[in-house]
Amino acid sequence: MGYKGPISQRQRRFGEELQRLRMDAKLSAPEAGALVGMKGPAVSHTEAGRITLNPERLETWLDAYGCTDSAYRKGLAEMGQSTGKGWWSEYEGKVPMLALDLAEAEDRAESLAAFDALYIPGALQVPGYVEAIYKDAYKDGRWDTATAIEFRLRRQRIMTDNKQRQFRYVIHEAALRMQFAGKSVMRDQLHHLVDMAELPNVTIEILPFDSPGSAPYAGAFLICNPGCTDLSTIILDGPKRAVHLGDPDDVAAYHQKFQEVRDLALPAVDTSKPRRDSSRDSWGLLQHILYELQH
Repeated sequence: MGYKGPISQRQRRFGEELQRLRMDAKLSAPEAGALVGMKGPAVSHTEAGRITLNPERLETWLDAYGCTDSAYRKGLAEMGQSTGKGWWSEYEGKVPMLALDLAEAEDRAESLAAFDALYIPGALQVPGYVEAIYKDAYKDGRWDTATAIEFRLRRQRIMTDNKQRQFRYVIHEAALRMQFAGKSVMRDQLHHLVDMAELPNVTIEILPFDSPGSAPYAGAFLICNPGCTDLSTIILDGPKRAVHLGDPDDVAAYHQKFQEVRDLALPAVDTSKPRRDSSRDSWGLLQHILYELQH
């Protein structure tokens, strides 16, 4: 059965995984189709994310392709059978498709990891900060700014709607010092970071200006892990579209890069531990910047 409407990033990724597995198994599209009673063109459409695949055919292909990883098989089956519907569905046609894809990817994830050098990550932004970002974002009038702001704030419910979902953020000190939203908003924003870090499933680490050892990484990225690392999606945000990466080499490279920036970052924000004035950690740097913003 064919999909109606635009093809989502989840549908594309499902097809890409099938194609990669088939090619690794050195089977042609017609050969794979013969295993499940499909013609070659139908296999190609499935791998392009244009038509659905029932669970029985998926299992047959995974067996034929030599896929034995149970976590991967389970994750791929869930990806293929998902309706793609969720709270974001009511915003279809009201916000860009890239926003809908992002919300779906976050919703499917069991853990999220993000690095940002110039902005506070979206899930951690206070309303005033979001408004400052979006006030000039849609000058062409194609999308309503108020709806875009509402959508981003709605996305933030992922921080508390599932206490089992894990969040880890590394934020460069530069993002904490940006004042495009004004000092008052930034004070609220930094206080909010401390509050969010108190949640048991949230870790926030700050990469300081004076971190030694290597040049800082400048590109922001988000890793959405649905419970199987091999099915992680790397999301790179752009001014007009977001890039979703799922190639195994890309996934491995960004997982490694995230560990590298973590290694360079200060110890995580932790308000539960007593500290001396000389302590050097993410909480201390946040407090220092807050002090500067108040004077």
